Amino acid sequence: METLRVDLGERSYPIHIGEGILSLAGEFLQQAGLRGKVAVVTNPTVAQLYLDPLHEVLTRSGFAVTPILLPEGEEHKDLKSLSVIYDRLIGERFERKSSILALGGGVIGDLAGFAAATYLRGVPYVQVPTTLLAQVDSSVGGKTGVNHHEGKNLIGAFYQPKLVLIDIAVLNTLPRRELVAGLAEVIKYGIIDDPALFGLLEKEMQKIIGLDRELLARIIATSCAIKARVVEKDEREEEYRAVLNFGHTVGHALEAVTGYTGFLHGEAVGVGMVKAAAISMQQGFCDEKDFARVRKLVEKAGLPVGIPSDVRMQDLIQSMEVDKKSGGGKIKFVICAGIGKTRFHWLTPGEILGALGA
Repeated sequence: METLRVDLGERSYPIHIGEGILSLAGEFLQQAGLRGKVAVVTNPTVAQLYLDPLHEVLTRSGFAVTPILLPEGEEHKDLKSLSVIYDRLIGERFERKSSILALGGGVIGDLAGFAAATYLRGVPYVQVPTTLLAQVDSSVGGKTGVNHHEGKNLIGAFYQPKLVLIDIAVLNTLPRRELVAGLAEVIKYGIIDDPALFGLLEKEMQKIIGLDRELLARIIATSCAIKARVVEKDEREEEYRAVLNFGHTVGHALEAVTGYTGFLHGEAVGVGMVKAAAISMQQGFCDEKDFARVRKLVEKAGLPVGIPSDVRMQDLIQSMEVDKKSGGGKIKFVICAGIGKTRFHWLTPGEILGALGA
């Protein structure tokens, strides 16, 4: 097992990474000072696999468990699902010392985290991510929230978990499409911060997709360490943390205009990274070789690289204009300045539109 730490003063917390972590969940929650009632928020697919054993582990450690099952899919990351959580918490008389545990992917983590941030003005919560994407990205850093039909994650809060438990063994039951989608965020970390990670992915992608334990542990720990460093510098995305949005401006827009059903989040980010690299090249910040490496690695992972022909470019631009990173008629874009380097650049919708066909 490897333990990392997100150092945020009184809001600091550990990230435990290893095989069999779920069987120790009760002990870890106790070590974090949690007691009493715990609501396990999950979806039917994950519940079928892991809810019963987790329920048993937590009960053995003295916790009173309340399961809360939500529908699957990004299209259900909304206020309606949030109300389901609130109704159960209120119905079970959860108090401020009670806690919430997110057992699932990014949708579950974001919903459970936002419920924790807002129920009784804040109760403790724990992230137990069961997808690669959630393990390397969304479970760390305290971003919580829900979508609005006008855009992704427009309603939310920064609220840090008490701890993150990452069990590599759960990836055995993850569908290949979900695994591949998670690789988009790992590729992102290589592009924005770590050329060695990018090179490792170029060399070992097939072994990683084949669930090589050593490689999975390495890329998960490396990704979490990068995310932790960024969050420690800028917890509330006042400036630097926006570097984590590389590929997400186009990706989020693509998700929104396809009703959150056309792409998995990582798939949309895959397209977004290729388009962001193309824009970076057209703006003169990276060369053709770097663009080609990004596109080739995204393709090698099995991720899409192009925008479907039935998606209107103008719809994408309109979605970007309501993005949290837009202002003054321009969009704050994360630019690739070479593998491992980024910078921010304000672009007009027209400048972005001109590159989307690349």
